[in-house]
Amino acid sequence: MLLTRKSQATGAASSRLVSTLARGVSRAIPTMDRRAFLRRSGLGVGAGIAVSQLTLVKKAQASDAKPAEGGAKKVEVKRTICGHCSVGCAVDAVVENGVWVRQEPVFDSPINLGAHCAKGAALREHGHGEFRLKYPMKLVGNKYVRITWDEALNGIAAKMKELRQQSGPDSMFFIGSSKFNNEQAYLLRKFVSFWGTNNTDHQARICHSTTVAGVANTWGYGAMTNSYNDMQNAKAAMYIGSNAAEAHPVSMLHMLHAKETGCKMIVVDPRFTRTAAKADEYVRLRSGGDIPFMYGVMWHIFKNGWEDKKYIEDRVYGMEKVREEVLAQWAPDKVKEACGVDEATTYKVAKIMSENRPSTIVWCMGQTQHTTGNAVVRTSCLLQLVLGNVGKSGGGTNIFRGHDNVQGATDVGPNPDSLPGYYGLAEGSWKHFAATWGVDFEWIKKQYAPGMMTKSGMTVSRWVDGVLEKNELIDQESNLRGLFFWGHAPNSQTRGLEMKRAMDKLDLLVVVDPFPSATAAMAAMPGKAEDLNAKREVYLLPTTTQFETSGSITASNRSIQWREKVIEPLWESRTDHMIMTQLAEKLGFKNELVKNFKMVKGKGGMEEPETESILREINKSVWTIGYSGHSPERLKAHMRNMHVFDVKTLKAKGGIDKETGYKLDGEYFGLPWPCYGTPEMKHPGSPNLYDTSVHVMEGGGNFRANFGVERDGVSLLAADGSHSKGADLTTGYPEFDHLLLKKLGWWGDLTEAEQKAAEGKNWKTDPSGGIIRVAMQVHGCHPFGNAKARAVVWNFPDPIPKHREPLYSNRPDLVAKYPTHDDRKAFWRLPTLYKTVQDANKDVGKKYPLIMTSGRLVEYEGGGEETRSNKWLAELQQDMFVELNPRAANDRGIRNGDYVWVKTPPMEGVAGFQGIRVKALVTERVDAETVFLPFHFSGRWGGVDLKPYYPEGSAPVVRGEAVNTATTYGYDSVTMMQETKTTVCQIEKATA
Repeated sequence: MLLTRKSQATGAASSRLVSTLARGVSRAIPTMDRRAFLRRSGLGVGAGIAVSQLTLVKKAQASDAKPAEGGAKKVEVKRTICGHCSVGCAVDAVVENGVWVRQEPVFDSPINLGAHCAKGAALREHGHGEFRLKYPMKLVGNKYVRITWDEALNGIAAKMKELRQQSGPDSMFFIGSSKFNNEQAYLLRKFVSFWGTNNTDHQARICHSTTVAGVANTWGYGAMTNSYNDMQNAKAAMYIGSNAAEAHPVSMLHMLHAKETGCKMIVVDPRFTRTAAKADEYVRLRSGGDIPFMYGVMWHIFKNGWEDKKYIEDRVYGMEKVREEVLAQWAPDKVKEACGVDEATTYKVAKIMSENRPSTIVWCMGQTQHTTGNAVVRTSCLLQLVLGNVGKSGGGTNIFRGHDNVQGATDVGPNPDSLPGYYGLAEGSWKHFAATWGVDFEWIKKQYAPGMMTKSGMTVSRWVDGVLEKNELIDQESNLRGLFFWGHAPNSQTRGLEMKRAMDKLDLLVVVDPFPSATAAMAAMPGKAEDLNAKREVYLLPTTTQFETSGSITASNRSIQWREKVIEPLWESRTDHMIMTQLAEKLGFKNELVKNFKMVKGKGGMEEPETESILREINKSVWTIGYSGHSPERLKAHMRNMHVFDVKTLKAKGGIDKETGYKLDGEYFGLPWPCYGTPEMKHPGSPNLYDTSVHVMEGGGNFRANFGVERDGVSLLAADGSHSKGADLTTGYPEFDHLLLKKLGWWGDLTEAEQKAAEGKNWKTDPSGGIIRVAMQVHGCHPFGNAKARAVVWNFPDPIPKHREPLYSNRPDLVAKYPTHDDRKAFWRLPTLYKTVQDANKDVGKKYPLIMTSGRLVEYEGGGEETRSNKWLAELQQDMFVELNPRAANDRGIRNGDYVWVKTPPMEGVAGFQGIRVKALVTERVDAETVFLPFHFSGRWGGVDLKPYYPEGSAPVVRGEAVNTATTYGYDSVTMMQETKTTVCQIEKATA
């Protein structure tokens, strides 16, 4: 395909268009409300799209008319959700005779307010994309050949059974997807449980697992506390490790509205981003210096007495120890040395955040993707606790996630250390789910290798080592021999050179994806002869996009939306849940997998589970995080009535669903979890977590009692008076179980049937939901108790967060002062190196003096295969590039637009591999010691185009080097989050 380069609009016609729009805007503002203004002007999507939008609206209205006599035209409008980040933008897809012909943003959506970003505006092409995988294929030699579905499923199942017999169920690893809807994510966790392994994971491991662990272990739940909309109530907002203007563009609408009413915006980033361009205060810090910077801010808060003392006394455990650490260790000179930010700047940030409360913090992967990711996250939490901002409208920690359902897939999907709803792998959790699934616990146990059912599996970030590591060092019987890439891009993972070796050594590799992704090309590309397994089998299975099925997805703010099916599955693609069901049948456990589900006719008349039935099973089992109140009927009513929800609070102001008569008044859009109890209890959802100013039956709450009732003789429960509004218990209390209800004299509030079900249970395992109902509805108390947040987390390697230098640092002086962790054995089943790697590379900066970091572009998403296969998006960004400062470029004889080699330590000793070949973008967005590369590219390898190794017709329009071919070893000490944001490199001009 020939792409055209972008050019500036010129000529009188263009000028007249702009001036006409401007005149129209000036007249519209005084007389229209905001939604009407957006609907008329299209300003939410930019002036260029505004004109086309008016045309689309007219076409849609015209197409609603009855067809001409004798005509057969059928027009439908299907409401779906954009899949390119986790904001949750609603889209109306116009379908004529089964063909998706055009789309319109939903102006009534309280989340996207009628706006699109570039990716959202090009969504239709994703559904009808010509570069999709069209039929099953198998690798023969270095070429993919077409096979039938029966051949593929039979071959895969036979190989899985062979590997199981030879090496046990843990020889398989299943990489799931944050592109699944909730129902598919849940079903995959159930599937792998019935196969008999905990070796399963998905994208959240490498984007926000440190967030989940860090915030959950501070105050209870591993999620964003407030919402995009609630940011309009903030008086100050600090973005640190978030380039929202490119990664989550529509979320910026809410921040810009906040700025209109005086909100002070601070952006902290090593790079001057498009988000920084909107800031009142931009702070450039050294990559990896987040903890020193935030401690520097806290140092001024403590020194000036700006902390919320009453809040800390009543609702926070251990803050006095943090205060001592900060004042003793992080004076301004130490802060500047470690992160490059001077005293005047940290003081100014502290003053802005302190004088403009409630203030909020926003972060993304800039914080999480470090060997210290859990500590960085917890330091952000500490700053908000110091200021008393958590549990407040306009405050909280707003954590933006990267895919349409990365939050939901984390909540209920394939995690190696938990069952759906973050239930641990203890026997009691297994019995809870066995009862829900209607399957004998002992039968599930027999599917597992002895002793492995309650042991956390490997992580997606480390599957490479699961293949390559010495067997005696792995905490399971066998190395990994089989792998599913089920909606996951390998170029999003670090250590690409070693990943290629691991792919070649596998016995079985299965890629399930609408777009075959870089996995297909990497697998077919010739590797080292000594690595290649001659018996390896590689299969490609074409699954549908999210627009060819229905189901629920969870946005970053925990609102759950129902996505309608837009079009029928194209070519020979099948839905993910159909494939799971058919593979389960081949493996012998289909009946157990689907026994609770209504089966419906899918592609070609074949059976698949009804997604509504899967959601109902989630409702009956996931009490912990309140996925129990989200019936399909409630979610669908919200989608039909978006206009009744307030755009600041998300709360419905009246409203009755015409289709069902359901009353929406008082509910929050998407029933943001936790939505407690049964659907019949009608909990409205929780827009802002831990808010004691609101009754629990109106979405309020407090911090979770999940860590015991005391520590070293100090109570962990909240102080007297720190209870949620209207609670019968006005002090701290533990989580509810059958014993506490009896002790309080509340057991009699349960019905006879509820008493029978709740006997011997707690609120998380009571199948009737009675304990939750009585605690919340009858007595106004939170079922998970009322405790203090933990400033000190004793079950983490660093109870108080510590700054530790990256494993690969260009500052040996700081490595000596702030060394990394000691090496660990059998951590997530694998040895993990820290000190060994850092000590071996303490002088690496001499050869690799530049700090290399990576991030996102507005045009592309994730691993990028689907968006780089979209010709409209591909035209916008045609080259992989590296940003480097003019000083760094001039010292190397590099000019803007030159091709360069980016070289990193892992490339040493790899014969014939010079580095990754990319274009130079010379810019002062980065400083002289930092370079930036986007992470969406793949399809080139060490300067070689991999197009010949893709299945015919499926290579993306734009191909480029993957930054993660170059990234180095390094993993978070709690979650195995990969280190991508801070490593080292050298750049040389390419001579050819």
